[in-house]
Amino acid sequence: MARQIVPSRSFHRLLTSRHYPLASPAPPLRPLLLPKALSRATAAASPQLPRRGRRPVVAASASAPAPSSPETEAVPGAWGKVSAVLFDMDGVLCNSEEPSRRAAVDVFAEMGVDVTVDDFIPFTGTGEANFLGGVARVKGVKAFSTESAKKRFFEIYLDKYAKPNSGIGFPGALELIMECKNAGLKVAVASSADRVKVDANLAAAGLPVSLFDAIVSADAFENLKPAPDIFLAASKNLGVDTDECIVIEDALAGVQAAKAAEIRCIAVTTSLDEDALQQASPVFIRKDIGDISINDILYGGSNAYHNERTENTENISSLGNASPEILNGATNAESVENTNSSSSKGQGLLGSRRDILRYGSLGIAFSCLFFTIGNWKAMQFASPKGLLNFFTGGNSSIFATNEGESLSSRVQQIKKYLADFETGGSATYVPEFPRKLDWLNTAPLQFGRDLKGRVVVLDFWTYCCINCMHVLPDLEFIEKKYKDKPFTVVGVHSAKFDNEKDLEAIRSAVLRYNVTHPVVNDGDMYLWRELGVNSWPTFVVVAPNGKVLAQISGEGHRKDLDDVVGAALEFYDERKLLQNNSLPLALEKDRDGRLITSPLKFPGKLAIDVQNNRLFISDSNHNRIVVTNLDGEFICQVGSSEEGLLDGQFDTASFNRPQGLAYNFKKNILYVADTENHALREVDFVNETVRTLAGNGTKGSDYEGGGRGTNQVLNSPWDVCYAPSEETVYIAMAGQHQIWKHNTLDGVTEVFSGNGSEKNLNWRSYLLLIVKAVPFELLI
Repeated sequence: MARQIVPSRSFHRLLTSRHYPLASPAPPLRPLLLPKALSRATAAASPQLPRRGRRPVVAASASAPAPSSPETEAVPGAWGKVSAVLFDMDGVLCNSEEPSRRAAVDVFAEMGVDVTVDDFIPFTGTGEANFLGGVARVKGVKAFSTESAKKRFFEIYLDKYAKPNSGIGFPGALELIMECKNAGLKVAVASSADRVKVDANLAAAGLPVSLFDAIVSADAFENLKPAPDIFLAASKNLGVDTDECIVIEDALAGVQAAKAAEIRCIAVTTSLDEDALQQASPVFIRKDIGDISINDILYGGSNAYHNERTENTENISSLGNASPEILNGATNAESVENTNSSSSKGQGLLGSRRDILRYGSLGIAFSCLFFTIGNWKAMQFASPKGLLNFFTGGNSSIFATNEGESLSSRVQQIKKYLADFETGGSATYVPEFPRKLDWLNTAPLQFGRDLKGRVVVLDFWTYCCINCMHVLPDLEFIEKKYKDKPFTVVGVHSAKFDNEKDLEAIRSAVLRYNVTHPVVNDGDMYLWRELGVNSWPTFVVVAPNGKVLAQISGEGHRKDLDDVVGAALEFYDERKLLQNNSLPLALEKDRDGRLITSPLKFPGKLAIDVQNNRLFISDSNHNRIVVTNLDGEFICQVGSSEEGLLDGQFDTASFNRPQGLAYNFKKNILYVADTENHALREVDFVNETVRTLAGNGTKGSDYEGGGRGTNQVLNSPWDVCYAPSEETVYIAMAGQHQIWKHNTLDGVTEVFSGNGSEKNLNWRSYLLLIVKAVPFELLI
């Protein structure tokens, strides 16, 4: 009986990592009965792992496969049947080998070790641990910590070299993937890189994870390439025998791994030259993925079947109906004769090609239908322009200046861009705010009146989005820096859920997070659709003349926005286009008397000590913990109420918007999720002291953990729960959609469940494949 699988909702999933995806949780649908082949692909077991350690990363999508083609079932000649293609990532799908080496050079530079990018070439394709550790051994680096180096490598690489939709994908990669899927082949990524890097690279290359039937990365394996383990796991995960798979690789270790797995391998010379790759005997070699055709994969690159793909996509769709006489104009007579001969042996090659195109198109249409039904809520947010921006990266070319340059040089580059932009004549103008919209912190604004002559940053946000909260300090920084300039941030609240359209709920969020710039409630998402926004948060920079200068999504863009705003103010000031007119601001916090008279300010969580008649309150916006008796009478305060991360006595210690609380009765200790300090704190009522158990005040991006004390970074911990029998504190890590645990005995903090993807998905076989959607509360 076919296994029941709910259609995939990962259409808009990128790395993310760092931005809130468009797709929202949709109501459960009736499961679809999919073919047994797909059931095998999703049911294939991943390598057995110890309970603690690496998180599993072998994941198969639940999207329906393209219809199979007769060409993939019986192929003449010795090449044999092909049912799946296993793509390496670095150097094959993504032009990321050189950026990876540069990031590694940066890591060693921080250690004071002088290395070059060429030092890393011998270790290409062997996984980050050996990639970094191999050079450390060669250079004789003492006390080298592989895990610490990997963490720093990923931080630098993701922040500096692999920003979403930054264009690192090789030309032709997407086209070949789609041709494989249309030909009925399964496709997978099989990489020696860790999953965090795989996701970041695919996002940077504009290749949605949902394109692939499986993604296999290094996290789950001890033996990486040139060992065959990764390719064998990918083959098993897809439910395809190794003799029906094709590997596409760029690294010598990868070609050797394919050979060890007894899988045919096509090599590309993006990292090594042809002589170096020939050492491992690939079946044949191409320059890059753009030079590999679907016929190379299906028929082994023989002259009879090999057709070079051209930039004119109409050629692909027209081949099925072309006569030999027409084809004769593009190929020589011998090729046509051989093709026709083989067609008769294969029961009509040209007819099969038409079937591929016909049924492939039908399959894609049904897949789109299933996706639309399964993501109906998300599709309400979509627009043609938004989908185009999702796949192309939108208008972010203004941010694509060289990293590492001086501020003055970067500003000059941006000003040059603006000069070209203003003379180009193809600019998009920002749509006017509809007059019916409700505003907070100001009277209604209009671009043609109040904002004319000002540089404006539109911040598209929704108050349930943790990533939107993460960027508020960036916006506050920019607002303070340019407070005397004709510059304005306007928050465009674009609700993800219907209840978030309520103006009072948005007002409460504005007060809670101390938002002081104008906010408009665009409940119908008019501006979202008109500007092609596709994720939260997204920033749109608008010129004083109303032209849209740039659009960028996600966290971590403080410097980008700062540079663009500063350069735009200089550029338009030189052209006398700025007007520093005052805005009709009326802050909500000045109009709410409760904020002045109430002893508490947006309290977050509670904990109770029944035996001692105590109630603990996280007085979040006063940055303190308040202790009362169960009748509400004040006992004491923990924290100075000053925003900060400071350990010490009750009256000098500081917090930053603490949330979750959990009480340890035996030790008279209160555990605190110090959310905006990204830390786990301990309040000791015996010694009346506060100390930090994990986190150091900076937002982390570690999805596995395992560090001790403040060496282990956290990401917006929102709630905590104490398990006395285990002496363990469980942490709702809202910032990266996971549940973590802190061992109070040895001080180790690590992931407990969730892989960092924002979904609501359970998995029976292994706990760490459970993924969360912004967990805010815990209860044992």
